[in-house]
Amino acid sequence: MSPAIDPSLGRREFLKAAVALGGTSALSACLDRIDGAEPVPKGVDDPATLSERQYAWNDRLPTDEHGNVVLPRHQTLWYLTLDGNGPPGADDRDAVEAALSTLDRAYERSNEGLIHSVAYSPSYFERFDDPLPDTVDLPQPRALSAFENPDFDTQDALLHLASDRPDVLLEAEEALKGEVETANGVAVETALTDVLSLDDRRTGFVGKGMPHRKASETQLSGIPEGNPIPKDAPLFMGFVAGFRQNQATEDYVAIRSGPFADGTTKHVSNLRQRLQDWYVEQDHRERVMEMFSPTHAERGMIPEGSIGENLGDFSGVTEEIVDRIEEDALEFGRVGHAQKAARANRDADGNVKLLRRHFESTDDDAASLHFPSLQRGISDFEAVREAMNGADLTKVTPAIRQRVNNGILEYIFVDHRGNFLVPPRGLRALPPANPD
Repeated sequence: MSPAIDPSLGRREFLKAAVALGGTSALSACLDRIDGAEPVPKGVDDPATLSERQYAWNDRLPTDEHGNVVLPRHQTLWYLTLDGNGPPGADDRDAVEAALSTLDRAYERSNEGLIHSVAYSPSYFERFDDPLPDTVDLPQPRALSAFENPDFDTQDALLHLASDRPDVLLEAEEALKGEVETANGVAVETALTDVLSLDDRRTGFVGKGMPHRKASETQLSGIPEGNPIPKDAPLFMGFVAGFRQNQATEDYVAIRSGPFADGTTKHVSNLRQRLQDWYVEQDHRERVMEMFSPTHAERGMIPEGSIGENLGDFSGVTEEIVDRIEEDALEFGRVGHAQKAARANRDADGNVKLLRRHFESTDDDAASLHFPSLQRGISDFEAVREAMNGADLTKVTPAIRQRVNNGILEYIFVDHRGNFLVPPRGLRALPPANPD
């Protein structure tokens, strides 16, 4: 058993710790702990039969009683770099495709198997003489508010792995590093790390009750003593998210034309959370005001002790609530996070623009949030973030300042930002900037 994992931990906490640790010793400890678990479903014989949309996860995942997609409980982000300064060669592409195809054959593309996608940064595409086609909106990452100073993730590639099974996640990682001979019975012949070096590995989780249990297990930076996180909440801030009607469809976020059609863009930010004031200085009503809107609190839309599950598949942020944001600012001296963001998150036809798949993390023993967002172009994400900043609302009343009484900005701090292109499956292995 790995000495880095406390054997006295409960089963769920032990498995989360194994994922966070990673490596062959963590995999061995994990397999020992889940001995006798259900077999892992196998993947496909021919990866070409899978959807061209790498990001098309929704029909492979379960939904709750309201039809909201339930994301895999354990997730890992690999930030990868390609050696040298020039473009990759044909042998490099073959090796990357072989490594990813091993995962496709080894594991069913589902929460009980393995969901994965690979994406590429603007810095990667700068290796090529040709620019990206005009149909791809992929600028370099930048600070998206006057009060943040993030590190920018400009590594060449981002590999996103997700599963309900921690043993699957760990075994897949070891297969990608060439540290195991087989993955779920499928021979591992090529290691991804023969071509791409692992620059950073970040981990996380999502699921009812997981944040409270994690905070009970370890005193996390950002969580007040006494662990006030609701016991059934899926996120550290104590409310549900990912409402079906407030998420873009996978069709909507698809790039429409050009060589990268059926791909999408992906923004990933990492946010530290400092929740002392959120839980200690604020009561439930005030938290509802700042997470959703003052109207939610006034109308009792999220009752005391509730985490918002009663809302079903819609956050309740209607056009009326969006339109009265300045009135709310004057009357209540605060505005809601969801209320602000909604101002920029629908097109002229009422379609939601962003598909958000965020999950929590305790990397470095700090409460944080990984925030992957899919959208047709990065400018859509940047517009929603500008609306979320609420800088315009500071002019309405002195009660609202840039980070006070202005949604949840007082409690989140951006550490990292990165922009990526998720190409269609046929171009997932080190694509050229302009395949045409």
